[in-house]
Amino acid sequence: MAYTLHENIRRLRVANRYSQVEFARLLGVTKQCVSNWENDNVLPSIEMLSRIADVFKVSTDSLLGREAVRTLDVTGLTEEQIGHLSLLIGDLKKS
Repeated sequence: MAYTLHENIRRLRVANRYSQVEFARLLGVTKQCVSNWENDNVLPSIEMLSRIADVFKVSTDSLLGREAVRTLDVTGLTEEQIGHLSLLIGDLKKS
């Protein structure tokens, strides 16, 4: 299923366990800015779109819904287990 930009931003933010405030801080914007993107009130600039993709380590095409964005549901896992998964994924990407 293809998602739209605002849905992808929200899904990736939640999957990465960032609050709107934390995510806004990473990008140097306000929480209201993130909220507006996620509620499809405002579109991020091209420059910001690139920065968002960098934070989530995905392509801008993924953010725009032009290719599938994959996320993992880590609900119920401990922080330690999530850390192990992150390391494993990092190792797999290197090989």
